[in-house]
Amino acid sequence: MKYRKRRLKSLARRSIYFTWQKQIMFLVVALFTSYYYTPYITVPLYLLILGSECFELYISRCVLKWEAGLEKDDQDAENAVKFIRMLTIFAALNSAAISALMILLAHYEGTTVHFTPLTILFIASLFAAVNYHQLMNTLITRLAIYGFTFLYITLYDLWQIQPPLSSDLWLQLITVLCVMYFVFDCSRSILRLYMKNLDQLFELEHQRNRAENLYNLQSQFVSVVSHELRTPLTSIKGALELIESGKVGNIVPSIKGLVTIANNNCTRLVALINDLLDIQKFEAGKMVMDISPIDITKLVKEAVEANRNYQSSMNIMFKTSGLDNAVYVNADYNRLMQVMANVLSNAVKFSKSGGTVEILLENGSSKVRISIKDYGEGIPHDAKHKVFAQFEQVNGSNQRKVGGTGLGMYITKKIMDGHVGNIDFSSELGKGTTFYIELGAAKPGDETQSTAS
Repeated sequence: MKYRKRRLKSLARRSIYFTWQKQIMFLVVALFTSYYYTPYITVPLYLLILGSECFELYISRCVLKWEAGLEKDDQDAENAVKFIRMLTIFAALNSAAISALMILLAHYEGTTVHFTPLTILFIASLFAAVNYHQLMNTLITRLAIYGFTFLYITLYDLWQIQPPLSSDLWLQLITVLCVMYFVFDCSRSILRLYMKNLDQLFELEHQRNRAENLYNLQSQFVSVVSHELRTPLTSIKGALELIESGKVGNIVPSIKGLVTIANNNCTRLVALINDLLDIQKFEAGKMVMDISPIDITKLVKEAVEANRNYQSSMNIMFKTSGLDNAVYVNADYNRLMQVMANVLSNAVKFSKSGGTVEILLENGSSKVRISIKDYGEGIPHDAKHKVFAQFEQVNGSNQRKVGGTGLGMYITKKIMDGHVGNIDFSSELGKGTTFYIELGAAKPGDETQSTAS
């Protein structure tokens, strides 16, 4: 059934696509034959051809409407058979009208070599072979009628005067037989190629659907597992922090060290789970951005302050500038805080101990830019494609000062895409890296809006 629907759809589309081309071709033939032969034969048959073309156009549109599901009907097989039958009737009417016109023109010419009618028949046959191969019924109907007409025109003259074998009429018959063989062979080759391509297309669709199903299962698995793990991990982390703080009783130093290690690992696991949930939301298109005018100066100050502990533990100093006046941008406050946390922690992570991370806010006429510059080792040119990739880190695991999931910058890029903003970087090996965050400037009174990424 799926093959039949696809073939019907393909035939309907080609019929609609070639509508004007066919009408121009038929009109030219009608004018040509009317001028050189007689309009009394041409005009009525041209109107018959035009009527059959209108019928085909109507049926083709009905096929596309049915295939697209605009008409809800459970009897797909019956509808397909009905459309095939109607298109076959059209093919018979259209081919018969064209053939009748050529036969009448041949009779009008008399007993001679019929160059014009046979040439037009050849064009019509070749056009059918190339453009009506999707359905065997319609193709066979057209070619059978055209083949009968070819033979009738040539054999009728031979029967009428019974010329010797040296006559051009016998050469005309032999030529027609060669042309018919050529057309039928072309039809067979085109039909075989079309069916082969159709099989490959269905195989690709099957593989695509299979991949989509596997991806959905993977996403559901990640989402369920992440949600199920986050709650107990949060409880374990809270308990470990209480034990580490000594609020539930003194613990010996050796045990405290183990508790600290366990607490740090819990922190990493919670961060990984949150990152996985964010990615799952982004890829499912369910991440909602609450976009509103916010004071980016205030946000940058809070982001710097929130990362003070991490900065101190790595012996890095933050240096800020451009934060004297309020500057407004359209952004989701919490998500932009997440962006700043990822970029700042990344800058600290890859800075040299005792170094400085510079944060600069620049207010342009239409855009606001935040620059975060570190003086670390920089990013190698062949590793720049890894910066915003999933589960990728620029340095090897043996070179990392601090562990990470390899998801932070990927999520950061997704968040900035959701803001219709931009994040990029420039880096010089051995001298450091500067990340740029750009957002559209806004006014405090701009209307709040929410968008889904």
